Amino acid sequence: MGSLQLVHLTYAGSGRPSAQIVFGPELTTIYGASDTGKTFIVRSVEYMLGGAQLDMVDEAEGYTQILLGLLLPDGSPLTLVRRPGTNSTHLHREDLRDLVHRPADAIVNSVHNARSKNSLSIHLMRAMGLDEVLIRKNEAGGTRPVTLTDLVHLSVVTEDRMIAMPSPVLRTGTATTRTAETSVMRFLLTGEGDPSVDTGPNAGQRRVNRGQINLLDQLVIDLYAKLESDESERDLRDRLARVKTAIDAQNIALRAADEGHREAVRERMMHARRLAGLDERLAEVSDLLGRFSLLEDQYRSDLERLAMVNEAGSILGYFRVGTCVFCGADPEHQHPGHSQQEATQLHIAVQAEAAKTTALLTDLLPTIADLAREQEELARTWQSVKADLEALAELIAEAEGQLAPLREGLQELLDTRSVVERQLELHARIAELEDKRSRLDGEGAVPAARPSQYIAARIVNDFDSVLQRTLSRWEIPAVDNSGYDQYNAEIRAGGRPRAGRGKGVRSVLHSAFTTSLARFCIERDLPHLGFVVLDSPVVTYRQPVKNTPQDPDLPDVRITSTVVDRFYEDMLAFPGQAVIIENGDPPLGVLSEATTYNFTAADGRPGFLP
Repeated sequence: MGSLQLVHLTYAGSGRPSAQIVFGPELTTIYGASDTGKTFIVRSVEYMLGGAQLDMVDEAEGYTQILLGLLLPDGSPLTLVRRPGTNSTHLHREDLRDLVHRPADAIVNSVHNARSKNSLSIHLMRAMGLDEVLIRKNEAGGTRPVTLTDLVHLSVVTEDRMIAMPSPVLRTGTATTRTAETSVMRFLLTGEGDPSVDTGPNAGQRRVNRGQINLLDQLVIDLYAKLESDESERDLRDRLARVKTAIDAQNIALRAADEGHREAVRERMMHARRLAGLDERLAEVSDLLGRFSLLEDQYRSDLERLAMVNEAGSILGYFRVGTCVFCGADPEHQHPGHSQQEATQLHIAVQAEAAKTTALLTDLLPTIADLAREQEELARTWQSVKADLEALAELIAEAEGQLAPLREGLQELLDTRSVVERQLELHARIAELEDKRSRLDGEGAVPAARPSQYIAARIVNDFDSVLQRTLSRWEIPAVDNSGYDQYNAEIRAGGRPRAGRGKGVRSVLHSAFTTSLARFCIERDLPHLGFVVLDSPVVTYRQPVKNTPQDPDLPDVRITSTVVDRFYEDMLAFPGQAVIIENGDPPLGVLSEATTYNFTAADGRPGFLP
């Protein structure tokens, strides 16, 4: 859809210096001291776009022309020139920024009149391709063209309307215009106007449609009976997102616990195999030590016997002269040196055997010592591995104790997800049936049970999501489940209508509604002026105030200074053109990226009008 862009607002007069604001193509912020003409800028823009009245300030005396520069949807410039207090606007198809003396390309009525065919509204709506769009103006089905004022009301918000009690959707607040005002909202959200003539079905068709509607009503009732909670579709979607996040987190925790359990089981198996190997080796070493100990005893016993032989040879006279103890020969039959020779041979034999046995024992003792040390080391290692094995058994038992509740929790979350998905399916089916019923209602089958400007539930839900995301990005407290109540033409947040909130929250909700509506329309190529002008959109309350007859504001939540920063950060990413009027200074990041004007009331630029 085509949209407009604000280029500049200029006050010009003979002999007076021009007062001018040049708007940036994206974000423009005008801030500074009070009573410097900031609100006057907003009222002037509204006045130049078809407003009926503008209260001039003393500083504007001598200014005879108000110029508003625009860029049309085709990119061509257009300058609107209007004298204060008149109902004529001069159109110049060029960018003019000073006192205009040349003839206008066209002269139109500033304020739209249904009987006039030559108004600013008709000219600009034609440029935007909306000149043939009709909206319903009453419950009887009468229609009228959508006007520029209808769109300006939802794009340019003055300070008094920002905090006013009436809904942002309603322009006059009177019962006679309510249908038209809500029809404008329906047109912006759907992009669909209302038919100029609706003859309705004949009597037979009405009877058939009536039966279909009764059936649809019964089906809807049956589906509502199957709903297990009073949560809205948006609430269920939010809940489903939270459940899915919880399932992902539970899966991560379960995988971590399961991996820890498997790792502990693997280590326990390794330690068990190692312990079995240690047991086997300990048995071998113990057996060897037993055998070698017996061998050592044998060797020592042999040495003791050999020592006894030597000792016995002396004691028994094996080495004295006389009858030979070895061969039994008498002395007279013994050759010389016989006894000495035999004793020496015996001694040599005993010594040789003792040396051999001593050598074997000497070789055996280090082996026995090594085996003993190995047995001791194996015993210590066995105890260590045994302790590790017991610790791993405790760790496995602990991991198994953690796995059970994690698995149970995951199953509960999966069951919850299934329940929520079934509820969403029921809501989708209900919305489908209600859409069918609304079309039958629109055909005049039966008296409408809803306002004629009924908007399909899925579209309202989409807009509500944009509004909720806006409030979330601004970090507004206590405004969950925000949305547009089309049956009461009201904005609700935190379970309460906007009219029931304090001034600070009313202002923020109005700002969020206006920017969300513009964002919704621009991103979906739906009808919209393409810009918003907000006067004092973020009002902070330092402490709640009590409700009194003089001050009907209810006690409300505290809005922190963080809201201001988040608001400006979000507006830097706004898809259209935005003009923000505030007393407080914007964040430094905004000053560097946006078009900014600082009215100081002293040095620098003191205000809008010199």
